[in-house]
Formats: sequence, structure tokens, C-alpha cells
Amino acid sequence: MKKNKVITIRSVFLIFFSFIVMDKFYLNDVKIYTSKKKLLLQKIKPVEVKEIETDIISALIHVESSGNDSAYNKTEEAVGCLQIRPVMVREVNRILKKTGKEERFDLEDRWDREKSLEMFNIWREYHHPNSTDEVIARNWNGGPNGFNKESTLKYWKKVRGRLEIES
Repeated sequence: MKKNKVITIRSVFLIFFSFIVMDKFYLNDVKIYTSKKKLLLQKIKPVEVKEIETDIISALIHVESSGNDSAYNKTEEAVGCLQIRPVMVREVNRILKKTGKEERFDLEDRWDREKSLEMFNIWREYHHPNSTDEVIARNWNGGPNGFNKESTLKYWKKVRGRLEIES
């Protein structure tokens, strides 16, 4: 015996309303629309979530590369919008392996903004899940102990200035 699906009062109202006024509406992950007084249901595919730039990421991108995805610093071998160095790619891949993920990045991925944002977020979520913007920025610039280095203060002031402009 098949179980009957329970239709809530809200669902009944929305279905009735769609026949009278609307061509279509959405209920959870199903698009419901009418066609010649017939009720049609269509399962909606989940949207792929892309990496989004938060305020701190946007400020770091501005300070690191002025938003240039093709930025290249030959001296440091830093590439892309976040000026990612080979050591960071290795660190992100180490984190992925340690956390049981199969995904890996290569040096070419630094040229791709979305992949750079992914790498940054993996690093940040692993090392700085609850850190302040200052700790994140100074460690991004100066490595694992960057927050303790006086040399990262100037970098933090630039990032903080950008954060103030953007807010």
C-alpha cells in the first residue's frame, strides 16, 4: 500500500491561488504551475553554489592585486587576484587530504578567481574559523605566525582601510 502524501492547507491554498491568479509558483524544491487548468509539477535542480567574495576577501583582493586575476609577482611566484604562492597551494592540498576530501588544486588554478576563492576559504575555514579579520589578513600575508610579525601591520592597515571604504 502506497503512503498518501499529506497536502497542507497552505499547499491547497497556493494551488488554488495559482489556478486563479498566477501562472506558476514555487513550493520548497518543486515548481508548480498551471497550464490549461491542469496542475503540473516540476522538480527543481539544486543551484550550484559558487564561492562568494566576503568583505575580507574583497579587501584582500584589492590590496593583493587591485582585482586583477592576471596579476603576477615573479619574485614571490605569487599569482592571481589573491597572489597565491605555491606554498599555499600545497597547504590547501594538505588540508584537503587531511580532511578526507578528494579534490586537489594545482598551480594553474591560482589564475582562476573562483578556484582562488575556494583555496582561500578552505585555508580560512581550517585555520581561522573564528578569527578576526586582522588575524586572517596578517596570517594571509605573513604565514602561520603572521599575526605576531610586526612586518604584517602595514599590510593589515591597508586591508583595514579597504574594509572601511567598502562598509
